[in-house]
Amino acid sequence: MRLRQKIILFAVAPLVLALSAISLTVYHQATSLVQQERAVIKPAYLATKESELKNYVALATQAISHLYESGKTDAATKDAARAILAKLEYSEDGYFFLFDLKGTMLMHPRLKESVGKNMWNLADPNGKMIIQDLIHIARAGGGFYDYVWPKPSANSNDPKPKRSYAIELPAWGWMLGTGVYLDDIDDALAEVDQKASNNITNTMLWILAIMLLSLLMVILVGLALNIWDQRDTLEKERMRFAGELHDGVCQKLGAIKLHIEALIKKLAGPPQDMSITLDILEETTGRLYEVNDEVRGIARGLYPEILTDLGLESALRQLTHDYLTTPIDFFSTGDVNGLSDPANLALYRMAQESFENTRKYAVANRIMLRLEGDERYVTLAIIDDGIGFDVSKCTSDSSRGMGLRNMRRRLEDEGVDGKLTLRSSPQGTTVMARVPRKPRNTFLINLFPCKRK
Repeated sequence: MRLRQKIILFAVAPLVLALSAISLTVYHQATSLVQQERAVIKPAYLATKESELKNYVALATQAISHLYESGKTDAATKDAARAILAKLEYSEDGYFFLFDLKGTMLMHPRLKESVGKNMWNLADPNGKMIIQDLIHIARAGGGFYDYVWPKPSANSNDPKPKRSYAIELPAWGWMLGTGVYLDDIDDALAEVDQKASNNITNTMLWILAIMLLSLLMVILVGLALNIWDQRDTLEKERMRFAGELHDGVCQKLGAIKLHIEALIKKLAGPPQDMSITLDILEETTGRLYEVNDEVRGIARGLYPEILTDLGLESALRQLTHDYLTTPIDFFSTGDVNGLSDPANLALYRMAQESFENTRKYAVANRIMLRLEGDERYVTLAIIDDGIGFDVSKCTSDSSRGMGLRNMRRRLEDEGVDGKLTLRSSPQGTTVMARVPRKPRNTFLINLFPCKRK
């Protein structure tokens, strides 16, 4: 596995999994906290409202206590008490109401037109007998009662949930009550839910931003490694190219220069035997042919034209013909066309390097080159009957096996995604490469494709 792929597998995947797990945990915990908060807030809010209702009723009874405790039961005294209660308001929806114990409305600041009417059979949309139930609760010592009733501040006849508190004024046969609308509590809880939802959303967005930033950093690191690897490969190719020019072409051109200078001296001097001159010209011509062949070889080494013109099979067949040191049997089966240029070049380079290694080290009598293609893969195997080598020692020693490492690097590169297999024993060596027809779309190659120019 190449370095960039390791970065993707061991950095990006755990990072995404960890941040996803953190996101789910944060979301679960935040949602749980909101539910717990609702479970605490609603009862506390209701308890507060109930305490306020009791206090409001206590203040109302205190406001008319001088009349109620006077012992008078005449109409004038009662009218004065009703007038005082009618003026007591603590909000637009906070008012008091009075009924006698038979259900007749005695005072209601929001329903003045119904004062004097008997409301004993008044029911809310849910079927609750409001006045009967309130009177029963009041006569039982006072208490709370839930029902639905139109809310004055809403300017609508749509009933809203309401909780009222009622007590009995037994000396006058009255039921005194007041109430609060519970939709205010629902609105407060909805506001709490909205704030919590916004906080959860913001937290998730921050986690997502951190995830994207982290992924971007990993991508940039991978891109930097990719660029560095390409530059390193290019630098090695330049050094190899320069070395071949210096050690081969330049040396031969230098020798040709000396021969030409010698020929010029011969021609500038007194007439001599032409056979000497012809020998120099023939030797110079031979050196020029050698330089020409070497330059062609270097050009083919950069990217063999035969790969582009005739394809991988023909290029390998020509390579076996050009290799004269050891007999080579070449076999090709199946469809081996359709690979990318980097894949064709990687397989061609592998064959070149394997032949050269066999020539230098294997002491082989015969080589077999087998090229096979199926629907998914193209496989190239080079098998010799040489003396073999220690694969583990050669691949682990950084001072040896440069050619093998270059093979593996080319085959595992983006755009190839191949696999190299080595097997060696005293009876011979097998070098095998398998390349998929459609290389996997790796993470970095999709984002930053690098094509051979």
